[in-house]
Amino acid sequence: MARNQITARYLDLVADGGMDAGELTETARQGFDLAAASYEGRCLSRPVFLSAAETTQLAADLERLHQALASLPDRLFGGDMAAFARAAGLTGPQVEAVVRGRRATPTRLARADMYHDGDGFRLMELNQGSAVGGLDTAMLNRSLLTHPGIASFVAEHRLSYVDTLAAMVDTLREECGLPADARPVVAAVDWPESFVQLEAQLQHSAAALAPHGLDVIPCHLGQLRFADGRVWVGERPVDVLYRIFLLEDLLSPEGPGLIEPVLAAVERGEVTMFTPMDAELFGSKASLAMLSDEAYRDRFEPELREVLDRLLPWTRLVRDEPVTVDGTTINLRKYAIAHREELILKPTGGHGGAGIVPGWRTDPDSWQEQLEAAMDRPYVLQRRIRAVPELFPTLDGSRQLTPWLLRWGVFTVSRGYGGATVVGVPGGQQDVVNMSQGGTAGCCFHQQPVEADAETAAPRGSAP
Repeated sequence: MARNQITARYLDLVADGGMDAGELTETARQGFDLAAASYEGRCLSRPVFLSAAETTQLAADLERLHQALASLPDRLFGGDMAAFARAAGLTGPQVEAVVRGRRATPTRLARADMYHDGDGFRLMELNQGSAVGGLDTAMLNRSLLTHPGIASFVAEHRLSYVDTLAAMVDTLREECGLPADARPVVAAVDWPESFVQLEAQLQHSAAALAPHGLDVIPCHLGQLRFADGRVWVGERPVDVLYRIFLLEDLLSPEGPGLIEPVLAAVERGEVTMFTPMDAELFGSKASLAMLSDEAYRDRFEPELREVLDRLLPWTRLVRDEPVTVDGTTINLRKYAIAHREELILKPTGGHGGAGIVPGWRTDPDSWQEQLEAAMDRPYVLQRRIRAVPELFPTLDGSRQLTPWLLRWGVFTVSRGYGGATVVGVPGGQQDVVNMSQGGTAGCCFHQQPVEADAETAAPRGSAP
């Protein structure tokens, strides 16, 4: 069964021969260089679709999630940001950085990684901050709209998409206090070691950002110069530091020395950082565990608890202590060992799926060994989300449909919903979806509400 009526109608069109998957993917390849973008040379055989009701619900739920995360220091730690950071597993220079390098409210730029379990979207993790990707999310939408069949289907069903890149630039301007007509110099700053691998990709991103009014200079922290009340890259003064490096980088031996002059320059008002150092803290799996923990339910209003229950699977910090599971108190170690096949072990930080241990793929002895190694360290246990696959046409011209498991990446920006992308793997082959492990990316069109006017219903770059 299709997830919504729009998807069902598209699959009917495929079955009737009105939409050829091979022709569609060839249109995508001709539209832009898939290999140079985050699609890594491949894309799914059809777009995915969000109904108006789904889009509205997602936008509202993620807005409330942002509010809940932003309120954690006050609700749980009496406003003590350092205590919040330590409780989330940060140490030493990381704690100092988030305390010194924070905004009044956390950035709105985030990507919620989600599965759909048949009843609704469930949040696996939240990637918050300027390194969330998405710069080429809308390229595939634009490319597919050159196909007459897609263009007709989009118009008939009041579909649209968000130009995520443009929305991210708007968010940067708003959060950094930049006028819409300003053309700031932006240093895209990575960590020295990772810059070697990422420089070419950052140059590609800089070229994509130039038409949006940003002069972007890729560099690493060691290339910044601090003089005459400004921050410089070479001979150019910088207005914004677009932060690519992560909190985890600060734990390297050179971390404190590299970050100190940056934090001091931001404090003196010589430069603005996008996004501030607290972004990953609010988006960490530890923060989601705090929101999920029944021990804190009385700190949140009933309406907010309803949203958190809808979005979050059971998630707990890995501690050798009692936890609440569906209203019953039990020792976490004992529960984790008994329910291995329903749990996944994850580091609270990190990215790209690094360090995760799916219990259902792990033998009991190895699971217990991994659990003991994670105990009282920055790890969480999360209940497995059983995603329901969606059907996609094959590329052999047979009109056959095959199931694919999808991970949704839903962006939020300063104005709310910032578009969505998906990564899929053929159903039954994997149950953890990751682009770096062979996943295939695709784009999303969302349905405009009936009352949308002609301008906002246009299929280019509009949002609900």
